[in-house]
Amino acid sequence: MASGGGSVDRGVDFANYFCTYAFLYHQKEMLSDRVRMDAYYNAIFKNQDHFRGKTVLDVGTGSGILAIWSAQAGARRVYAVEATKMSEHARELVKANGLEDIVEVIESSMEDVILPEKVDVIISEWMGYFLFRESMFDSVICARDRWLKPTGVMYPSHARMWIAPVRSGLVDKKTEDYESAMDDWHNFVNDTKAYYGVDMGALTKPFCDEQKKYYLQTSQWCSLHPEQVIGTPAVIKEIDCLTTSIDDILKVRAQFSSSITVETARFSGFGGWFDVQFRGSTSDPARCVIELTTAPSTVDLTHWGQQVFFLRPAPRVCQGDLVSASFSMERSKMNHRLMEVEFAYGIKDCPPVTSKWYIE
Repeated sequence: MASGGGSVDRGVDFANYFCTYAFLYHQKEMLSDRVRMDAYYNAIFKNQDHFRGKTVLDVGTGSGILAIWSAQAGARRVYAVEATKMSEHARELVKANGLEDIVEVIESSMEDVILPEKVDVIISEWMGYFLFRESMFDSVICARDRWLKPTGVMYPSHARMWIAPVRSGLVDKKTEDYESAMDDWHNFVNDTKAYYGVDMGALTKPFCDEQKKYYLQTSQWCSLHPEQVIGTPAVIKEIDCLTTSIDDILKVRAQFSSSITVETARFSGFGGWFDVQFRGSTSDPARCVIELTTAPSTVDLTHWGQQVFFLRPAPRVCQGDLVSASFSMERSKMNHRLMEVEFAYGIKDCPPVTSKWYIE
């Protein structure tokens, strides 16, 4: 589950990505996410008519659990494609559950695999942090364009990205950590010159840039409490998994506004999350629509959490204030599985601000 299908020709970023998903401890983390597991389980077993007697392709099968569930729901044949050595574990698990006559585990990238037939269903858990980090959806699109029948359905079928203003004390902690790192550097420069006669000061600017990016310009994984959301959430991207192209997701652009809903607060940053739905297709809708959401919650916590883009300075806002913003996100030029994000935003009585962050 969620172990990729992308081509390994793109170098180190792919090697690192596939290496991560080749370990059982990482699979266990995802398999222990009850919100994630319940959503896929219910989507399959409450819509068994989409699986009974059908052919299924599981993109990035990981441990093989989605392929196993598809077979248990009545699929005639399941092709479980996995690009890492996790395929060996998946094959063992399929055999242990007595489904080797239905589920075929194939170790291959999705771009290179050759199947003996087209499929009725493509299922995959491809979502990364803030939906698109890791860019595994490329492999799902490739699978869809190559192997899905014209009458086929996608599991999940739709996805949305959300943004809302949030408050968090972590904004001060990140600033303190940055200042501490710079203090330590200056002490290091002074000590090196005093003890060893070498002036390291020429490296102060690149070190400062490096630390600033890490502490102040990299989004923070958070598990936000709903009360930390201080403005109306806005949908900034919707995708139909049956029709979306890679070009549609290379760059995400949106204009949005949010009204502050609390009496007064520090506007610490923008919080981002996503949801996906299992709706089937227009011609073959799901009997029971299931949604998986990673929105802030007190009970339905997920390993995805939320991504927070902290603002500096963090302005004070009051109920009714309108935050107007533009959002852009594109893939990092250094590693296409990571993201670069930019917000341009304005609040009443404050000058417009543009800030850039990285999702790493």
